[in-house]
Amino acid sequence: MGKTGNRNYVKRTQKDYSLAFKLQVVDEVEKGLLNQDQAQRKYGIQGNATILIWLRKHGSLDWNPKKKMGKPTPNKKIRELEKKIQRLEAEKEILNRAIDIADGQLSTDIRKKYLPLSQKASESQQGEENIPSTE
Repeated sequence: MGKTGNRNYVKRTQKDYSLAFKLQVVDEVEKGLLNQDQAQRKYGIQGNATILIWLRKHGSLDWNPKKKMGKPTPNKKIRELEKKIQRLEAEKEILNRAIDIADGQLSTDIRKKYLPLSQKASESQQGEENIPSTE
């Protein structure tokens, strides 16, 4: 046994921990008698994550970390955007076919009536994008 200050502890290796010992530590932590750091100091457990591993393996509570809800990785974002582009192109094709069918069945020119309006709107948007900023 080593002695450091007023604390007594025994340095151990992973192979020294019996199942009964692990279950005892897990039980004390889950009951709230000790937190992980206190149990580590009390029993001389060297690894910082050792008790957490035991809690995940032998504990009755859910000790798994919460999934990160941060930003997706750039590659994942690119794949999502590519799928969205494919879906939108398919929707556009369906709508164009529907307009063609409606024009044929109703003898109208939907595309001719609304095409100039959509062209003006897209030209005004492009004009706004091409205006240099004054920053």
